[in-house]
Amino acid sequence: MTDLRNPNPARPAPGEITEVVRPAAIVPEESARSILVELALRDVQHGGVWQAGPSLWSRWDRPWNGTENLAGAELIGRIHVAYGTPTRYEITVYRVTVTAFGAQLGWTVETLCDEALGHGGLRLADCPRTVMGATPQPFRF
Repeated sequence: MTDLRNPNPARPAPGEITEVVRPAAIVPEESARSILVELALRDVQHGGVWQAGPSLWSRWDRPWNGTENLAGAELIGRIHVAYGTPTRYEITVYRVTVTAFGAQLGWTVETLCDEALGHGGLRLADCPRTVMGATPQPFRF
């Protein structure tokens, strides 16, 4: 799904706070299923505040008025995720952005993540982390 306020979420807008989660947080299979179900039930187009796609979960301050009608809703933040990694049924959280609007309301990277991950009984601080391998040797001819 496209974020209608920032069509290129990889490039933060002025005033946004973006944090790369290092090492990346891993959402185990059972929690991942619960989170995806709960985010779908809380979809912004159907009375909720989340817009969840396969690579981006966006949190809004209020529901939209139907499909793609923001109805004045303001974006709080985005959680960048990768499904099926490191194993088929897990989800990796690797970057989180809180908008300037969200920060004014007191949202942080942790509170944004904790709200979403809480649907799976997790907090960002409690998530398992990826294992960082050794840096590969430079390629030489």
